[in-house]
Amino acid sequence: MSDTPKSRPIPSSRLSRMTRIGALAGKIAGSVVSQGAAKLLSGQRPSLSDLVLTPRNIQRITDQLATLRGAAMKLGQLISMDGGELLPPELSAILARLREDADPMPKAQLQAVLDDAWQPGWQDTLLYFSFAPIAAASIGQVHKAITFNGETLAIKVQYPGIGDSINSDVDNVASIIKLSGLLPGTLDIKPLLSQAKAQLHDEADYLREAAMLRQYSKALGNHPDFVVPDVFDEFTTATTLAMTHIKSDPIITLAQAPQAVRNRLMTGLFSLFFDEVFSFRLIQSDPNMANYRYIAESETVALLDFGACRDVPEAVSKGYLALLRAMAKDDMAGVAQAALDIGLMQTTHSESQQATVVALGKLACEALYCDGPYDFANSDLLTRVQALGMKLSFDEDFWHIPPVDAIFIHRKLGGLYLLAKQLNTQIDLREAASKWL
Repeated sequence: MSDTPKSRPIPSSRLSRMTRIGALAGKIAGSVVSQGAAKLLSGQRPSLSDLVLTPRNIQRITDQLATLRGAAMKLGQLISMDGGELLPPELSAILARLREDADPMPKAQLQAVLDDAWQPGWQDTLLYFSFAPIAAASIGQVHKAITFNGETLAIKVQYPGIGDSINSDVDNVASIIKLSGLLPGTLDIKPLLSQAKAQLHDEADYLREAAMLRQYSKALGNHPDFVVPDVFDEFTTATTLAMTHIKSDPIITLAQAPQAVRNRLMTGLFSLFFDEVFSFRLIQSDPNMANYRYIAESETVALLDFGACRDVPEAVSKGYLALLRAMAKDDMAGVAQAALDIGLMQTTHSESQQATVVALGKLACEALYCDGPYDFANSDLLTRVQALGMKLSFDEDFWHIPPVDAIFIHRKLGGLYLLAKQLNTQIDLREAASKWL
């Protein structure tokens, strides 16, 4: 089978990846100098961010990170959190483009990866294998296969060199983010970068993902609304993950289902989120919409991709349960204490800053105060949350990075809000959280 038209080889050595990032930084720096000189000569005083974030440079950044895939692309996805308020909108808009599917690797490169993982001659162990991927993302791509027993599998194949290049990729992308001039120089993002590296190393270990998938499946049990694939051990290695293929459609097709079905399944997803944090203490932290699939025949949702699955520490779980209950009672003193316990703010922050953090939390929980179903379809809640978050950061100089567990919990909840809006749903959030209130 010939390569797909969009396929591009993935730079697999650390040197080649560093060279590409270095060349990108050089082009951006050259653009800044030339554009800056031209503007100064015309009497303008441009900001660094205006010079870096030109349309040409934006295209350069996104194209190069999408070509590199791996941690370079994944970090962009992690930072561009749906509903997140950590970054200025200009930078979030650039990074959000990296949530799209990546270009697949050429057939020859794929063949080499599979030969290394399964040994040459592996084709004889399968009845059918499609070299054309059914999905391609930041760390790997997915292929359909059929065993001699007639089982249809979805096999995730990791891009070459991804695991070895994570640390350097993260550092290089962080340099580009700093170059943008949109983050204050006093903001220490090293702890966040360290956690990002750890998370990405976890995601690049497909044996770990297989274990997480089994653990999540056990916690989920026989849920009436959700299904997860089973792991197929024979073809699962550190760089390949074989699972049962679930026949399904993109989650956005659920938007065509009856309103009652949409509302029921979305309510179930919110309830599942609360179960993840408070009961399972195990959260699938990546809200990428590709990780949800709709099964129209049974009116259920398939949950996919458990590479970003992570344990929720007991203290964090208890902190958020206290926060939820205080929010539901409109107990703002309790909310403030829970926010301090979790680490969303600190006692060293000013009274005004702490009050704004509490107000931001109350705004994010707006649906809890709704009498009956909350209309996510016609809500601008995410926009208002981001606006207040940016006001806190810039007007009140509140540059505080919360604990990484909190970041991933917020990211997941923000993704659910966005999905609820795109599916045009009305959800009673108190009902979804009822057993925890």
